[in-house]
Amino acid sequence: MVTIRDVAKECRLSPTTVSMVLNHAPLASYIPEKTKKRIMQAAEELGYQPNPFAQALRSRNSHTIGVMVPDIADPYCAQILRGIENSFSRSSYLPFLLDIQNSRSRFKKYLNVLLARRVEGLIILANSLSFETELLTALESRKLPSVILGRKPEADALSWVATDNEAGTEQALGHLYGLGHRKIAFVRGPKMIVDSHHQWAGICSFARAAGLELDQRLVTTLSDPFSSYEGGYECTKALLALKLPFTALVAFDDMTAFGCIRALISAGLKVPQDCSVIGFDDIPAAAFYNPALTSVREHMETLASMGAEILMDAIRAHRKNMPVSPVHRKVKPELMVRESTAAPRAVR
Repeated sequence: MVTIRDVAKECRLSPTTVSMVLNHAPLASYIPEKTKKRIMQAAEELGYQPNPFAQALRSRNSHTIGVMVPDIADPYCAQILRGIENSFSRSSYLPFLLDIQNSRSRFKKYLNVLLARRVEGLIILANSLSFETELLTALESRKLPSVILGRKPEADALSWVATDNEAGTEQALGHLYGLGHRKIAFVRGPKMIVDSHHQWAGICSFARAAGLELDQRLVTTLSDPFSSYEGGYECTKALLALKLPFTALVAFDDMTAFGCIRALISAGLKVPQDCSVIGFDDIPAAAFYNPALTSVREHMETLASMGAEILMDAIRAHRKNMPVSPVHRKVKPELMVRESTAAPRAVR
């Protein structure tokens, strides 16, 4: 690796002079332009590259961002990570990715690793497990700028960007209602997931406004937050076992919806002819499923870009020792209508 000393030797100047020029130090303004050009030319010819770690030590700014994801194999995480990467590719910050694999112990360990490496900010993709106590304790002691993506935490002290889940399920139920469905089943998300309650609030809000009666016997709940496909399959089997007629089903997310469709087909039913199914998230596989899944699209890249903007603003304020107020934003989702929904037979 070519060092400042190598450039200084080539130019026959002191390392201090060369360092001031290459690092754009204020005192470099007193160095003649001719000398500056000679230094820059020599550095280019020798292939000199500044050492980011050394620069970080001098400036106390690491230009790194910690990004913690619950499960990197989850399609939801993959989409939002692309948005994070695109956002920071236009800046001087380097994202440092850690997969906690839905483990509380890994979360604690990796959070300490990031803090020890002096990351300047932290992005956490929220999942069903609540790490707010550990997170708040760490951030209060270190005063580390951070933002939660994907879900609204209970603590107002944290900045977050989340999908407006209530608006999403209102659109989903409104679509089915408009097609003529009145007997609708629901597979809700696990109770420990905040999104589940927000989604259900949207469903109840639309039902009240439309005068739609919700049959509580047709409402089931996922028990395991980490196996939504299997959960959707089992919940739908349980619904079918009740022998209560329903013409449509609203699933907690797309993976749940896939499990629901499998159970319906296994029971000899056709989607959407016998039962329409609608999901949430609009992961890439939704458009290629058979039948292509109608789903509520979360704008992942918008979430990521908003989160990156909030975090960089907080980092700039932190560098200037300025107070930072938490920022809370909701992103409205969009209903993507595909082949898994249609009018019930009775109104065709």
